[in-house]
Formats: sequence, structure tokens, C-alpha cells
Amino acid sequence: MPVVHAESDPWILIDASERSLSVMQNDLVVEDFPGIALGRNGYSADRHQGDGKTPLGEFHVAWVNPQSRFRLFFGLDYPNVERAELAYQRKRIDFNTYSAIREALVKGQIPPQKTALGGYIGIHGVGAGDPRIHKISDWTQGCIALSNTQLDHLEKWIKVGTRVVITDGLRSL
Repeated sequence: MPVVHAESDPWILIDASERSLSVMQNDLVVEDFPGIALGRNGYSADRHQGDGKTPLGEFHVAWVNPQSRFRLFFGLDYPNVERAELAYQRKRIDFNTYSAIREALVKGQIPPQKTALGGYIGIHGVGAGDPRIHKISDWTQGCIALSNTQLDHLEKWIKVGTRVVITDGLRSL
């Protein structure tokens, strides 16, 4: 079953153009994390496997990996239904892939992660990586990265099912 949220549940707003992540309660910022890193090739509403871009859109935390090499990994339910429908219409994925993505999401499961649309998109820390690189460069494969200290503060706000909106700051929610 898909996760149902109360309107007052905290949610995450990522402004890709500002390189910031905010914890939101309704429409109020509860905590702000500036200086995040994105995919090494920026962000896009039309992401595909291996392009190094962070996808724009609305997602939810689908799983948590506390053993991640990036300290902690909050995996998103990417690709979402809208992304899969568009890719199917454009013949970037076949009907079986589209159906598998849709069925998983309807059941509240993790969608297939190894498709032409890519996968394994999430929010994570630097881990044992160089924090100096994090401060000066977008370095991920499409994920959203925070410093390890920021991730430690963010962890209390996130759980499986938390809504995550990634925007370029120009589009309305």
C-alpha cells in the first residue's frame, strides 16, 4: 500500500538552483541546509541512466541504507509514475518496464532501479569522501549530497515515506 501522509508531516524541499535543502512543515521552513551538492552534470526534468543529472520532481523516501559508503542513504522512489509515463510515450522504455515501475509504486514498493531512466537516486552524505570537494563542486551521479554533519541533523526529519520535492526554484510546487 502507498504511504499516506498527514498534511502536517515534515517534508523536504530541495532547490537545485540555490543548492539548498529545507525541511518544511506545511509551508514553513523548519530547518535549512545550504551548500548541498547535486549531480555532476546539474539537474533536469528529463533524466536518463548515466547522465549524472539530479532529477526534478516529486518523490518519496522509499528505503534507508544505514550501511552506505556515503554514511547514510535515503533512497527515493525514482523513477516516479509521471517520469515512466513520459518515457514510455517517447519510447525510451518498453511497456513491461513502464508496467513494472507503475505496479511497484502503486504497491508502495521500490520501483525498478536498473532501467533506461536510471535509479539509485537519494539523499546522502560525503561519507569518507573529501569534504573540500563537496564544498566546491557538484560531484554525485544524480543524488543530493550534504556534509556528514548536515546529514546527521537531517536524519531526525526523514523516514520512509517522507515527501521530497526537487525543484529548480522557478517552477511552482
